[in-house]
Amino acid sequence: MGDPKYPRRVWRKPKRPLNYELKMEELKTLGTFGLRTKRELWKAHTELSRVRHQARSLLALRQEVRAEKEPILMRSLARIGLVSGDATLDDVLNLTVNDLLARRLQTIVTKKLEFKTPYQARQAVIHGHIMIGERKVDIPSYTVTVAEEDSIHFSPESRIPSMLEKTQSKPKEEPATEETPKDAPDSSTE
Repeated sequence: MGDPKYPRRVWRKPKRPLNYELKMEELKTLGTFGLRTKRELWKAHTELSRVRHQARSLLALRQEVRAEKEPILMRSLARIGLVSGDATLDDVLNLTVNDLLARRLQTIVTKKLEFKTPYQARQAVIHGHIMIGERKVDIPSYTVTVAEEDSIHFSPESRIPSMLEKTQSKPKEEPATEETPKDAPDSSTE
């Protein structure tokens, strides 16, 4: 079983870490979803690998056994919004890492609460400004279910909504058209 102090690793590194195309793709994904380290991306890859492995093993089973176990997997994936309710195992095999990363709290907060960057949303989540229903969630990688998605909001004591309103409603100021030249004598001193 192992020592509880040393939990099992939930991620695997890429087999070819020095592949240039892979590194550029990883960096693009990191920036798009506001991930802190590549380890967060590798965790998503590992989780997707686990789900796809379950789907492939279900395809290999006999029809009776598959009819029992397939709805369990499909319900769990539909609950977190990765597949629709009438999806098949082929849809599970077609999932990408971006689909999984799009269900993170940080990504949903970025879109729903109109932050400019995912890094701002990450900071708001970490500092406890985001609530799901009646509880504060300060884990950016929290997987949001479809039922919880509508109940994401700022905490009551948070000042971030007023700050966001100021930056969004502030129009650009145009320079004044009437300027007094510096060399002109001031008529009030004569």
